Amino acid sequence: MRMWNTWREMEELRRSIDQLFNGFPAPAAKRQNRFVFLPGHSARAYPSINIHEDADHYYVYAVAPGVDPQSLDISVMGAALTIKGEKKRNEEDVKPEAYHRSERAEGKFIRTVELPTEVKAEGVAAEYKNGLLTITLPKADEAKPKAIVVKVA
Repeated sequence: MRMWNTWREMEELRRSIDQLFNGFPAPAAKRQNRFVFLPGHSARAYPSINIHEDADHYYVYAVAPGVDPQSLDISVMGAALTIKGEKKRNEEDVKPEAYHRSERAEGKFIRTVELPTEVKAEGVAAEYKNGLLTITLPKADEAKPKAIVVKVA
């Protein structure tokens, strides 16, 4: 039987917290990470995103059902994409004590993701349809692959 050791338990807790914070990008001015906390669940980033690329663009798909499209604020600085918005409560006339279960997240959110390379801020386009936010980001010219012609001597 293992004896309970307060110091060992504290050390394990410290390591767990360190692992959690090691997943965050390095802090930078005007960049924040916010998480949505749901009862009975661990912290997770909101909105959930997928990112893929082709030769000229990055495509970001953010799943954000129930978000007011007018509240969305998308900004790009270098290779960092920031999505801000607000998901408002639908049942404003229901008192908190009347709920049997409340799992839907609500409130303001901020999500910053680092892209592999810098993008052209002036060419960014965004569309919100059926709860899916689609952002198209053109790659900076320096990030695009360049073909090198080999001369035969």
